[in-house]
Amino acid sequence: MAALFKRSTSLLSSFSRLSIASATPCASPLASTSSSSLFQPQTVLQVRHKSLVPRRTKYRKAHKGRIPIATGGSTKGTTLEWGDYGLRVNEPVRLSAKHLETAEAALKRGLKPVRGSKVYLRVFPDIPVCIKGNETRMGKGKGSFEFWSCRARAGRVILEIGGPNLRPEIAHAVMKLAAAKLPVTTEVIDKTTPPRVGFEAVEQLEEGPRIVTRGEIEAAIAKQAVAEASL
Repeated sequence: MAALFKRSTSLLSSFSRLSIASATPCASPLASTSSSSLFQPQTVLQVRHKSLVPRRTKYRKAHKGRIPIATGGSTKGTTLEWGDYGLRVNEPVRLSAKHLETAEAALKRGLKPVRGSKVYLRVFPDIPVCIKGNETRMGKGKGSFEFWSCRARAGRVILEIGGPNLRPEIAHAVMKLAAAKLPVTTEVIDKTTPPRVGFEAVEQLEEGPRIVTRGEIEAAIAKQAVAEASL
């Protein structure tokens, strides 16, 4: 017991003689580099052609779906919005991202000599398409992801071009190059082209005088009576 006590006292005395010296900074390879450079990639890849891919989707896969036909009278998306000339499809079609990329590249290539010309893409491929292999038995879930696509109904404008120096003959020639890259028949339209409902063109009707209903008249009379009573 005495020997154990003697050892403990000697250990305490040795700890009391210890002194903490200031540690000299060691030359580490990470000390010379800044914190921001640690997260930078070693090699930067240059991407020339950015593919049309959505940033994120709610679901990984989607149903095939059907391309609707606007039979209720809606003319949305059948006329120009930003450009002077546009490419409009004549039938319902499902366009892949590769189709849109090649058509847009053909337009930009043809409009390169025209100063100030712009290309507008009116649709975006955000529907995932899944494909199973040939001669595969039924069942065992949906196929694997293959490519991105978009549904374009009949009369949908998919591409537009514009610019201050764009002439009609150049616009029609360039649109033919883009139409050759698409798996559907198309037509070139301008600002004077009427909208479409399904497969039929709709002439713009002149707006007549507004019809006032009986309820609006009674509400106006009641409002006037309240205003006179307050006076």
